[in-house]
Parts: sequence; C-alpha cells; structure tokens
Amino acid sequence: MSGSPPEKPWTGCWVSRKTMDFFSGIAERRILEALGNGEFDNLEGEGKPLVLEDETWIPEDLRMAYKFLKNAGCVPPELDMRNEVVNLCSLINTIDDDQERLKKLRHLNFMLLKLNLNRRRPLTFEDFPEYEGKMMDKLTGKQG
Repeated sequence: MSGSPPEKPWTGCWVSRKTMDFFSGIAERRILEALGNGEFDNLEGEGKPLVLEDETWIPEDLRMAYKFLKNAGCVPPELDMRNEVVNLCSLINTIDDDQERLKKLRHLNFMLLKLNLNRRRPLTFEDFPEYEGKMMDKLTGKQG
C-alpha cells in the first residue's frame, strides 16, 4: 500500500525506548531523593565489595529466573544433579563390594553424561576441584 509507513522489524521488546527513558528518569530521581534523605547511609555491607556469584553455567536468558528461584529457596536441576554427582563420588570411595561399586560408577557416568548434555559447556576438572588431583593421578597412572 502506498502512503503507509513501512512496518518496523521486531526488536524483541514490547516497551519502547522512550518509555524506558521515562522510567529510568523516575528511578534516577527517586534514587537521588533517597540519597539526599540519607536512606542509603549505614546499610549492611556498606563499603565492602560485592560478592558476585559465578553464573556462567546458567544460560544468559535464564539467569534472572534462576535468581528468583534461588531467592525462593528452589534449587536448579543442574545444581541438584551436580550435588548428586559429588555425593556419588564420595559414596563410591567407601564401597568395598566390586559389584556395588560398578553399579554406582555406571550411575555416576550416566549422571555426568546427563549433566554434560544439559550444559552449554562440558564438565571439566575445575568443576570438581575436590577430585581434580585424584582424577589426574588416576588418568596418568600415578599412585597417590
């Protein structure tokens, strides 16, 4: 149709830049008012560095959702599986029965495969620092 404006491409955002600038202005004004009123004085942790968590294992588009879940006391499935892997490693070291140990090793291999398939980056020794030395000794044939 002639005379109609060209259709704008989808930008992935329902809120216009003008609207965001408006809200940013309101937020900035309220922050400055709170600073002026001393509402940020003597807060817990004031003057101390922030402790930032390593969230590289969480896909970027899910990080906010995971943060909400964590604050609500829910554990992400990947972390739950990682904990199970660590527990299985500890358990395997205590089992004397070869058949039972083999059964648990198979389950451990399955869990590691499942973890690797669900991650954007594969598991590495650095993911399990408590076992890194032991695994390296085992792989290189050194007795520790």
